[in-house]
Amino acid sequence: MSLETINALISNPAADHPATENETILYLDGVSVSFDGFKALNELSFYVLAGELRAIIGPNGAGKTTMMDVVTGRTKPDEGRVEFNGGIDLTRLDEARIANLGIGRKFQKPTVFENHTVFENLELALKGHRGVFSSLFFRLAPEERTRVEEVLETIALADQRLDDAGSLSHGQKQWLEIGMLLMQEPELLLVDEPAAGMTDAETEQTAELLKRIAGRHSVVVVEHDMEFVRSLESRVTVLHEGSVLAEGSLDTVQNDARVIEVYLGR
Repeated sequence: MSLETINALISNPAADHPATENETILYLDGVSVSFDGFKALNELSFYVLAGELRAIIGPNGAGKTTMMDVVTGRTKPDEGRVEFNGGIDLTRLDEARIANLGIGRKFQKPTVFENHTVFENLELALKGHRGVFSSLFFRLAPEERTRVEEVLETIALADQRLDDAGSLSHGQKQWLEIGMLLMQEPELLLVDEPAAGMTDAETEQTAELLKRIAGRHSVVVVEHDMEFVRSLESRVTVLHEGSVLAEGSLDTVQNDARVIEVYLGR
């Protein structure tokens, strides 16, 4: 998708996603990344609106992970623009600065403090740095306790608040890690294959969780499970060889001949 196309979609009230530029939370334009001659991203351009839930799909090697690495500062692009929240140039910032801006990333394998309770995991993830000394005497303020309780309800783990995180199922650990990101009050969440390894019931609940989060947060989900993507009921971006191949509803992209040829038909 070219810069002109993106600008047209942003400014045209009759477009699929009518929006003004200040409603765009993430904006990539002409982003390219090469590794030893292999072009992982090839002039990648797309945008995500504030409060949007977006699914990213594509075959292995399409550039999905590299795209997330670029947004979070793990990888610097060879060329192109990566802007966040009204024009902040992410290519000039390191990972810590980007995280502090309000971009959270959840990797496929959950990472939680297994010897701490669910409540304590969320408490430890509270936004704001605490030194060693202050941590020894830290007590939750009433508004912080309220925030933990709200997140427990959001991630459907209120009944497990006193359970050790290590005793949770795989799916529940995924929800807890999402909750830990929410404690940081991110504006944008990047979520990598959240349904992997889950039961059918957990997969369904995870889709509902991500839909609850969207609106207050922008959520980009990278996923291979087409049924899970369908349950998200979101706009879908298909990547192939480091570029956008197609965008639209899942039904639209599934019926795209190019998508069928390079991805779904395999």
